[in-house]
Amino acid sequence: MDLCVTIKGVSFLLQTGLGILGNLLVLLVYAHIAYSDHRMQPVDVILCHLAFANLMLLLTRCVPQTMTVFGLQELLDDTGCKVVIYAYRIARALSVCITCMLSVFQSITITPPTSRWGHLKLRVPQLLVPCFVALWLINMAVCIAAPFFSVAPRNGTIPKFTLNLGFCHVNFRDNLSYVINGVAVSGRDFAFVALMLCSSGHILLLLHRHGKQVRGMRSSGRHSQGSPAETKAAKTVVTLVTLYVVFFGIDNIIWIYMLTMAQVPPVIGDMRVFFSSCYASLSPFLLMSSNKKIKSRLSCAATDPNPPSLDTEDSKVNI
Repeated sequence: MDLCVTIKGVSFLLQTGLGILGNLLVLLVYAHIAYSDHRMQPVDVILCHLAFANLMLLLTRCVPQTMTVFGLQELLDDTGCKVVIYAYRIARALSVCITCMLSVFQSITITPPTSRWGHLKLRVPQLLVPCFVALWLINMAVCIAAPFFSVAPRNGTIPKFTLNLGFCHVNFRDNLSYVINGVAVSGRDFAFVALMLCSSGHILLLLHRHGKQVRGMRSSGRHSQGSPAETKAAKTVVTLVTLYVVFFGIDNIIWIYMLTMAQVPPVIGDMRVFFSSCYASLSPFLLMSSNKKIKSRLSCAATDPNPPSLDTEDSKVNI
């Protein structure tokens, strides 16, 4: 095994192992919260779904990719490829959709009650379940075409307009279907990223106004009525969105380049897989470092088998 293959294999192994561990810890923390507190705040439900989508993405894309890099062949047959690729496409779509949903939710949460969007605050918890069901059903329907093009690798030369994933091939009939698939996937992602950026911009605008109000109140001797936990939660959401947009940009630059080529070199496909999976691997650690509820539960689990309940106002809004 040469040096380049070793570096690539170790990189995928670290990304996959740390990402799976991080998302599992987040899911276990929220499972414990649901069991001990008998209820979860809306933001907890969203973050739990995000961790599940990211875990699903890593299991269906990075695990087989890592095994392939280390030389394991014939991992899946045609049926296995169809199932894995379909699950991966759904998980990838859910990751961007739920991150967008989190950004919109936090934007509504910190909106002043006097705003024209203030009335949505009370309705948001009731809309969570319908939104999750709609996202799952829509993405399952949109991604239904993926299994029809997915097959196990065959011996011999790789046909044109084929995405070589290593453990599976995605064969498109011609250049038109190849480009249409790429444009459809990118168009959906760009739409959610645009909404994500708009809601994050709204959050930053509200934080800027809040900061000016706080400075004005301090200069006049009054106290701010804003919640520091809400402010920190909003900043964490903006950081998550920024993290996603950075890797989304790199992913789509590579993807657009791939659409211009009839046959894509394996190294280009590996680069795209790595960068497109960075968000799923890094986001749980961002949550664990900034979320007081998760940090407290993990600290208590390490020191006390019976952690105290954290159902306070600060834990309701902190992310």
